[in-house]
Amino acid sequence: MEKPNIKTLRKFVRPFEKADDKRSTVQIINTIVPLFILVVLSIVSYKYHWTISLVLSTIASGFLVRTFIIFHDCCHGSFFKKKKYNEVLGNITGFLTFFSYRKWRREHLIHHAGSGNIDKRGIGDIWVMTVDEYQVATKGERLKYRMYRNPIVMFILGPIFLVLVSNRCNAKDSRQKERYNTWLNNIALVLVYGSLLYFMGVSMFFVVFGPIVFFAAMAGIWLFYIQHTFEDSYFEESSEWDFVKAAIEGSSYFKLPLLLQWITGNIGYHHVHHLSPKIPNYQLAKTHNNVTLLHNVTTISFKKSFESLKYKLYDEQRKCFITFKTFKLRYGY
Repeated sequence: MEKPNIKTLRKFVRPFEKADDKRSTVQIINTIVPLFILVVLSIVSYKYHWTISLVLSTIASGFLVRTFIIFHDCCHGSFFKKKKYNEVLGNITGFLTFFSYRKWRREHLIHHAGSGNIDKRGIGDIWVMTVDEYQVATKGERLKYRMYRNPIVMFILGPIFLVLVSNRCNAKDSRQKERYNTWLNNIALVLVYGSLLYFMGVSMFFVVFGPIVFFAAMAGIWLFYIQHTFEDSYFEESSEWDFVKAAIEGSSYFKLPLLLQWITGNIGYHHVHHLSPKIPNYQLAKTHNNVTLLHNVTTISFKKSFESLKYKLYDEQRKCFITFKTFKLRYGY
């Protein structure tokens, strides 16, 4: 197989980088409209039995994940042809998914610019320590890292922290426009959900909206984690870092059943997305299928994805993730 390079791949993926406003509009209709219908049905069904409401809310969480993919595309300016349309829809879907448009856009673009660069970790990423860093870390730092990488903390407490704390605050060096955007988003969320809480009551409110927000946030963290955390994932120092290798070798192809692929907006084709963020989500599968140079990537099935939970530290010498158990066997502590 021909060794991929940026010029060759850019040539092949460029035709798929064009947004189709009609397809984008259809995606809004088949995503956000069902989301609202399910929310209304969940509210109405609560008076019959809370379990019916809970089931409908859980289904709605899938559509909130799909809404986030639309938000994600808007942040990359790939969902609509015109920038202003992406910004307007980005703010609307950001409100719906509990994300501030400007804050998350900046952090996510930083993630793309340095994904796989071991010297540029920290913004928009899941915390990864190298073996060398873990060796020289204090007991307190190791404990903190172990707690962070614990699945209960990452996927149960993580979604709560993301929605209530992380997404509500700006970095110290953020610009004024970003701060205003976050504040407006926060105010809107408090007014809307505060009103809903008042009129619905505590029990109904949390049965309806709790599962929607929690399960969607948990799925989002899971997807991000899986698609960058696998045994031979790519990490290099700045001097050796390569954009194409970071995209193709540092992002997986998460092969999902068709229904889950649809719900997650094809984001499983993460290697394609990192290679060209300008490709809309509805073009990712087509790009992968038509560009043979993209086929030789790490492919992870839904079942196999759970194996990634064991990978905790990145071994720079061996160029792979290892478990805490492996670290202990090699270094004795």
